[in-house]
Amino acid sequence: MGMRRVAVVGAGMTKFMRRALETPRELAFEATRKALDSCEMTLDRVDGVVHGTAPDAFDGVHMKGEYLLDGSGAFRKPYMRGYVGGGTGVFVAAQGWYHIASGMFDTLLVVAEEKMSTCQPHPQGAFITIFDNFTERDLGPNLLWIFALEMQRYMHTYGLSIADIAQVSVKNKRNAIDHPSAQLGGELTIEEVLESEVLAHPVHRLMVSPTSDGACAVLLAAEGVAEKITDKPVWIDGVGWNLDTAHWTNRDLCYPEYVENAARMAYDMAGIQEPRKEINVVEPYDPFAYKELHHLEGLLLADRGQAPQITSDGVTARNGNMPVCPSGGLLGVGNPIAAAGLMKICELFWQLRGEAGGRQVPGTPKKGLAQAWGDLMQVGTVVIMGV
Repeated sequence: MGMRRVAVVGAGMTKFMRRALETPRELAFEATRKALDSCEMTLDRVDGVVHGTAPDAFDGVHMKGEYLLDGSGAFRKPYMRGYVGGGTGVFVAAQGWYHIASGMFDTLLVVAEEKMSTCQPHPQGAFITIFDNFTERDLGPNLLWIFALEMQRYMHTYGLSIADIAQVSVKNKRNAIDHPSAQLGGELTIEEVLESEVLAHPVHRLMVSPTSDGACAVLLAAEGVAEKITDKPVWIDGVGWNLDTAHWTNRDLCYPEYVENAARMAYDMAGIQEPRKEINVVEPYDPFAYKELHHLEGLLLADRGQAPQITSDGVTARNGNMPVCPSGGLLGVGNPIAAAGLMKICELFWQLRGEAGGRQVPGTPKKGLAQAWGDLMQVGTVVIMGV
């Protein structure tokens, strides 16, 4: 049997924020309910569920996959849980694509949830346990200073300034003002970003995505089924992933090869030969301001070291030639880790259907790309969508 075409036919997400009342299960339910309602689907017509969520420590519950199962619509249905750090939200969309493209399912819910505020004392308390016990743990690493090392290497290699990086925070937080689910939308100046607290030089607080709680869900359907659900399906044209070594100290941190490898796989599947001309809207992974720039270069959408310049030139603005993170990205909308990448899939769904409201990019975008990255700086995940 040949691979079938797969479309996104519905999408939903919660507001991203710190939540004291809702449980993780309730967050998953809210996003799932919104995705189903968006295309007038009922749960009895869904064949299975793929769920993305972080290890148990983040939600403070044991056997978290089983705990979230019913809230995600997976009661008495085939169910898979996946996790590749921050890359999860895009990776689970690719997992869902495979389930349907293979011919085994006609419809599938893809759900991603995270409740980071319940991780005690802080998500960093979980992150410090993931490093190699022999070569890294004795150094006391945390994600902030690892990203500071990578940002420093990126800046040093290409002669960039902290102000070059800060402009991403300004752009994305401004874009997030128009997103109804955003946590940190606002008007900022580069000077205000640079005056914010230094967390680990050269990373400033306003260059870092927040601790967030939230969930997203999309409904996938096979060709022939999708058109019966909606007259505006958005097709998944290509998926790509790459898992590099977990020993990040062995790589030159100025360039994310794992992103390029994932992108090339997705471009080949989608038949894209000139991504800078063919991709109309981009949602790269931006948990730190420099990562948007870093990832644009890995996606071959900017020359190495040139992403800050095209940002400065307005190319990546919402009304630019290649809008980047028109949603507001993780810096503006928020970063519930596993759900963050699926937020970008949702955004492309709305953008390509012309339903993004105040965030809608000008013209009629035909192709979009979502990318996420995670674990120990080695996971690349890419999904290309089109109408």
